[in-house]
Amino acid sequence: MYNEVVMDHFKNPRNVGEIEDADGIGEVGNPLCGDMMTIYLKIKDERIEDIKFKTFGCGSAIAVSSMLTEIASGKTLEEAKNISNKDVANALEGLPKNKLHCSNLGADALHMAIQDYEDKKYGKSRSEPKDKEEHQHASGDNCYCPYCDVELGESATFCEACQRDLEEEH
Repeated sequence: MYNEVVMDHFKNPRNVGEIEDADGIGEVGNPLCGDMMTIYLKIKDERIEDIKFKTFGCGSAIAVSSMLTEIASGKTLEEAKNISNKDVANALEGLPKNKLHCSNLGADALHMAIQDYEDKKYGKSRSEPKDKEEHQHASGDNCYCPYCDVELGESATFCEACQRDLEEEH
C-alpha cells in the first residue's frame, strides 16, 4: 500500500513543530477526510531559513508534510512558489490513488505561508474570508462550487474539481 519513502516520512517525520515567531503561516484542511496541515516559515534574505509543520491527519498527510519541508528548506521564495503538489507526490515516489488529495494540502499550505509572509512584509492586512458555504450565483445564472469556485451544473451534488460533497443541490 505505502512505499518505503512514504513509510519513512510517516514513521520519522522531519521538521515537526511550530515556529513561535514565524514570518509566515499557512493552514489548510480537507473537511472530507479531516486532515489539517499548518506550515510555519522563518525567512531570511528572501530564503526559507527554517520550516516546520504540524499536521493532524493520516499517514499520507504526515509524510507529505515532512517531505514538503525537506523540499522547501533553503529554497528562495521564488523557488518555493514553484513547488507543486505533483513535486511532493513524486518526491514521495507516489501515493495510493485514494491518498493523492493529501499531496494537494502540502504545496497549498506552503504557498499560503509564503503569501502570509509577503502580506505582512508589505503591510497588507488580511480580510476575513467570505463564508463560502452558502450557495451563490455570483454572476448571472451560472452556479459555482462554494469551496473552489469552479463552475457547476445547477443539479450538481459533488464537485469533481475539489472532490467535495455539496450540501445543497447546485
